[in-house]
Amino acid sequence: MTLKPIFDRVIVKMTEAEETTKSGIILTGSAKEKPQLAEVIAVGDGAPHDGKEPVAMKVKPGDKVLLSKYSGTEVKVDGEELIIVNMGDILAIAE
Repeated sequence: MTLKPIFDRVIVKMTEAEETTKSGIILTGSAKEKPQLAEVIAVGDGAPHDGKEPVAMKVKPGDKVLLSKYSGTEVKVDGEELIIVNMGDILAIAE
């Protein structure tokens, strides 16, 4: 199954959380922070603004983005964990 986001929604796949610290300490599952960096998988067409043309989306598939903590709705599609977020939950594009 494929998902096509609507309006100003974006489908992202989270990157893996760091398993070790910079000093080499291995982290347990409960000690890991929830990752905030994700890869954009699909982008909606934009939400209409005041009955006019949709506002242009600022990200495209393949972009690496920084998300607000605990944002979005988690979904599982064909065994893959994805998150659907609003465009406003994306804080920055990582370059």
